[in-house]
Amino acid sequence: MAQQTSVVTPERFATGFTYKDYIAQIKVNIDRFEDNLKTAHVSPDDTAFFRKVSKLPNGPAKMLVLGEDWCPDVYRGMPVLHRIAEAGGMEMRIFPRDQHLDIMNEFLKEGQFLSIPTAVFYTKDHRYILHWIERPASVNREMPEIREAVKREMPNADEQTIRTVDGQRSVARYPAWQQETVREIREALVQKLGL
Repeated sequence: MAQQTSVVTPERFATGFTYKDYIAQIKVNIDRFEDNLKTAHVSPDDTAFFRKVSKLPNGPAKMLVLGEDWCPDVYRGMPVLHRIAEAGGMEMRIFPRDQHLDIMNEFLKEGQFLSIPTAVFYTKDHRYILHWIERPASVNREMPEIREAVKREMPNADEQTIRTVDGQRSVARYPAWQQETVREIREALVQKLGL
C-alpha cells in the first residue's frame, strides 16, 4: 500500500456492492460475467485451503475488489475472485474503480497504473494483508505470444482481423487463466502468511 492510513475503513468497506448487487447494477457485459462465472472453479483442495486460511487470526476474511464492467480483465477475473471469496467464506465488497479513485490510488500497479480488477485482502479486524492486480503473471507473458502467433499465421491480415482472432483465442484461454488466478492468489497468501 502506498500510504500508511488507508481510505478504506471498515465502515467504507461495508458500503461496497456484494457480487450479486454489483452484477444487478452493471450496464454492459452481463452475459460475459455470467459466462465467466460458469467457468470459474475452485477445486476442493483450493476450497479447503481458502477456508482454512480465512479462519486464521491473520487470515483473509475480507476481500475488496475494484473493477469496471467494460473491462475484459474484470469480466474474466471478477467471477473467479467471487468464487475464491465464496470458497473461503470471505466477505467480498466491490467498488467501481472510476467512482472510487481514492481507493484505486492506494493500489496502483507499478505505482502508476489504474489496473483492474484489483483484489485487496484484509483480516477480520480489517488489517491489510496483500493485494493482487489485474491478471496472473503467466497471462501477461501469454497474451503477446497469442498475438504474435496470429500475426505469423495471418501475415496479410489487417489490424482489425488480427484483433478479432487474437480476442477469440484469448477468450478460449479464459478458464485456464481463471485457474491461474486461483493458483497465484493462493501462492501469494501462502508466502504472506508464512504457511
